[in-house]
Amino acid sequence: MAGKIIVRAEIFKEGNQYVSLCPELNVSSFGDTPEDAKKSLSEAVSLFFEECQEMGTLDDILREAGFVFLDKEWISPEPVIMEKLGLELARV
Repeated sequence: MAGKIIVRAEIFKEGNQYVSLCPELNVSSFGDTPEDAKKSLSEAVSLFFEECQEMGTLDDILREAGFVFLDKEWISPEPVIMEKLGLELARV
């Protein structure tokens, strides 16, 4: 099924690198700047899609990840709540 898809990109700084993550698909990449990391993630997700299409599994993988196909567009799942949790760690 062809169509348009929009995925979320989260970028984190780790040392001197920026790590980019597409949480819906669990695909990640990195770069020297946030822009590089975003571009690298876009390439990684595109390659992931190409490989899935070649194997004939893209539609199934997207549905399993919570995407819905509506009006020629894949709609990504939206978090109901997104927040940070503060937890106490036990001493070992």
